[in-house]
Amino acid sequence: MTVDKNNKIYSGTFHHTLNSIRQCELCKHALPLPPRPVVQLYPDAPVLIIGQAPGLQAHNSSTPWNDPSGDRLRRWLDVTKAQFYNPEYFAIMPMGFCYPGKKHGGDAPPRPECAPAWHSKIMRFLTPRVTVLVGSYAQKYYLPQYKSLTEAVQSHHGESDIYVLPHPSGRNNRWLKQNEDALNKQLHAINTILRKVL
Repeated sequence: MTVDKNNKIYSGTFHHTLNSIRQCELCKHALPLPPRPVVQLYPDAPVLIIGQAPGLQAHNSSTPWNDPSGDRLRRWLDVTKAQFYNPEYFAIMPMGFCYPGKKHGGDAPPRPECAPAWHSKIMRFLTPRVTVLVGSYAQKYYLPQYKSLTEAVQSHHGESDIYVLPHPSGRNNRWLKQNEDALNKQLHAINTILRKVL
């Protein structure tokens, strides 16, 4: 397959992959609601966000990060909703594409089928300038050399153009206070890049 993004074959293959994702029912048996994969993808997007899984609001609206956690993430990145939801700026690919339901008072973990089934197929089309891993599930999958999210946020400083953030949920407020300096270093580095590419 050609890597020329202007090539019709390449474009057709990308859109075929995206349509296949939107019709995916791989983990239908384990979901509390009918499958509704929530992604935002464009081959030339300079920023790739790999998060956890859509929450119920994101599921209902088919819009990623459409909740208070998303509001906080956009504040961290210092971007507007218009910028964030422009697929030519941001590609958004969660670890689990569908709402996984509830567990222990919060959202359940992302389904484990999605990333192995789809991420490599998507990544061959993308050429991000910066990739932001949001939350421990993305960190463990893409940076397994770190024993914890805390270690990754403290120790990984943009190698391979990858940065690590905690999930911006209010449930993590204690962690955020305890690791404020490390978080701010990650955000400063990310924001410096975003100002150049957006």
